[in-house]
Amino acid sequence: MPIEVGAQSYPLDDLSVVELAVGIPGAYCTKLLRDGGADVVKIETSEGDALRHRACGGIDPEPGADSALFQYLAAGKRSVVADPGPGGEQRVLDLVRGADVIVWSRGSALTQTVTPQRLQAAAPAAVICAITPFGLDGPWADRPSTEATLQAMGGAPLTRGDPARPPVIQGGRLGDYAAGLTAAVGSLIAVRRARASGVGELVDTSAYEAVLMTMSMYPVCYESIAGHPHRLNRQMNLPGIHRSKDGFVGFMVVTGQQWLDFCVMVDEPGWLDDESLLRFDVRGRRRTELVGRINDWTSSRSTADILELASALRVPAAEVGEGATIPKFEQMAARSMYVTNPGGGFLQPRPPYWFHDSSATNRPIDRAPTLGEHTATVAAATTKPPAAEPAGRADPDVLPLAGLRVADFTNNWAGPVIGHVLAMHGADVIHVESAQRPDPIRYNSIKSMSEPDWWEYSPLFHGPNFGKRDLTLDMSVERGRELARALIAESDVVLENFSPRVMEAWGLGWDEIRAINPRAIYVRAPAFGISGPWRDRGGYAQTMEMASGLAWLTGWPDDAPEIPNGPMDPLAGGHATIGLLVALEHRRRTGEGTLVEAPMIGGALNVAAELVIGHSAYGVQIARMGNRSPDAAPQGAYRCLGKALDGQDDRWVFVSIETDEQWQGLRRALGDPEWTKNPAYDSAAGRHLGHDALDRGLADWCAPREGGDIVAQLLAEGVPATVVLHQNEPGASEQEASRGFFERVEHPIIGTTIGYAYPARLTSGPAVRNRSHAPLLGEHNAEILQGLLGLSAEDVAQLEQDHVIGRAPAVAVNAW
Repeated sequence: MPIEVGAQSYPLDDLSVVELAVGIPGAYCTKLLRDGGADVVKIETSEGDALRHRACGGIDPEPGADSALFQYLAAGKRSVVADPGPGGEQRVLDLVRGADVIVWSRGSALTQTVTPQRLQAAAPAAVICAITPFGLDGPWADRPSTEATLQAMGGAPLTRGDPARPPVIQGGRLGDYAAGLTAAVGSLIAVRRARASGVGELVDTSAYEAVLMTMSMYPVCYESIAGHPHRLNRQMNLPGIHRSKDGFVGFMVVTGQQWLDFCVMVDEPGWLDDESLLRFDVRGRRRTELVGRINDWTSSRSTADILELASALRVPAAEVGEGATIPKFEQMAARSMYVTNPGGGFLQPRPPYWFHDSSATNRPIDRAPTLGEHTATVAAATTKPPAAEPAGRADPDVLPLAGLRVADFTNNWAGPVIGHVLAMHGADVIHVESAQRPDPIRYNSIKSMSEPDWWEYSPLFHGPNFGKRDLTLDMSVERGRELARALIAESDVVLENFSPRVMEAWGLGWDEIRAINPRAIYVRAPAFGISGPWRDRGGYAQTMEMASGLAWLTGWPDDAPEIPNGPMDPLAGGHATIGLLVALEHRRRTGEGTLVEAPMIGGALNVAAELVIGHSAYGVQIARMGNRSPDAAPQGAYRCLGKALDGQDDRWVFVSIETDEQWQGLRRALGDPEWTKNPAYDSAAGRHLGHDALDRGLADWCAPREGGDIVAQLLAEGVPATVVLHQNEPGASEQEASRGFFERVEHPIIGTTIGYAYPARLTSGPAVRNRSHAPLLGEHNAEILQGLLGLSAEDVAQLEQDHVIGRAPAVAVNAW
């Protein structure tokens, strides 16, 4: 029965969460749950979470004050102090007995003894979400690592940056935020099953697998289909990011037509006549020539003038935001995408999604707690009584999202990610496209358009579409739209990520969806939002990365910012999934359908939050540092012996020292050479000051050695290190083979393909996440139209004859 929810009720306000974690991943996970209304109790030792003391852009918090980043991530939580030892451990175990969700990570003396197994024993009905670098099991479970080495192991750095320089990581600890987001999604999916079954769950979240899912575009899947790696070497986007008269402006030229339009824009008629420049790789080889002329053109014009001209010619472009400018962008200001932190008085991004036209709302942002502020009150009365002992284990054959039907109108990468997560956990996801306009990413095929079934050979379509069914409907005709409305009437969720005008032109705005199905949850995930001055501006992941500041954080200090090149697609999909799961909880309690607006830019602003927070709180301009980090020294990529996949001398190892203990381990591994013996290096501050000299020493030591030998020697002394991998190489890792992350799926045309499992693994199942292949175009037309919508076989045949449905593209146009 639906229940009445008062004005001060929030979708997750009956969810009790205990945060027993340190660092950004756990903090961001519970921040996302708190945004939805959950009561979050943070357990800290008397020293306080290290995030309280974390410098922001090189600025330490004032004595007695908490860092602005901590205040952002901990806003509205409660703080309880518990120290290692029997008394503190018992306090934790008493507290978690009333919890619905417990978020745990390594990294503190308390969590060394209060393990997930002890938490399960104390709270058998709770969802326990463990966030670790590689997962709780497998041969790498205890391998030393940092966020930076996980990135280097993920493969993205070797696709990014100038080949004349070392491969460069993404700035801003993006991998940490990806892990936290993944953990939050996994926790809410597990809660859905736990509420139904009364049985708890262990959610095993691997930060490395989160990096693999977000920082590269299914390269292992690509290799399984193409028979060779996606990329053999580094290629920089061209055009990419270029200096203007008053800043930096970036372009994302993908299609041949966009390149031709760009040539017109920069007044280069000779390039128009050179058909070879339509090829990305050719532009890369002629980089020096082309970049010089592009830079001459952009540097003589203001950013505003360039963007106006790019918009007129439909060339995807964006201003590269930084801490001072991002909140002033007209879309961010018009949509109030930044709010003031009540405790710190600085600007922070609002939650990455928001609700419309229902009683659902995010919990308002509150101040962060002082250390131990709630110890006495929480200890005196836990938020909920202890849960009853469950009668057994969850049935692994009952999938968490079984019974949920999704009409998935999304395309490309960011939108389909949402439905893929749902399908992996049991939802019936129906991907809607058309023979007239298939999902554009199908055109990124490894086959020529002259070959049979070429549209089924796009690895980038396969990646986020395993497990779905496919329905083709020509939405340009009324019969197609009529069938779409019939599908929506039978669905719980409707997803779309077009520019806002598309669904509205089809008569499928929120008012129409609500009239068709009042219980539907309608997730709209356009680039910049469903309203505001940038409403109709198209966007790629790369333009989101420019506008949000993620590009500003990436690259070398003495050069233009680098485009991260894609992580904002899956991260946008992940944030939209959080909004959807929160809305499902709201519907469970109230019966209400909800419009969830989850623009790509919203997630980007949240994971790049420190850029604006640092400027607003401290007046500091956080900027890119190459491979260096405020959290580690020395840290970098160092050339070693060995060949890259293309045969070039482009093999590197990545070393990252975040603690004094790791520094001492590095000295032992190297044989304590003279250049390491400066006493100043015994402190992090001294190592940061001596970073140039340390880089030279490490570079000289690594150069004559094989990468695998270097890494084995360093790991043996507890030093986080890795060979910088090519994108496809994680497919052969012993860790992911042990955990079954890469799943073999048979395809009726291609043969064996590889699907990526979800990085937050529910230990009660599903054991296999990708249970069926990415669908063929229109593969399930008859099955859906007859079995779900009640049409006859004759009706389906007529629809095919009238080209309302189809199994092959009607027009072979390179939409990609």
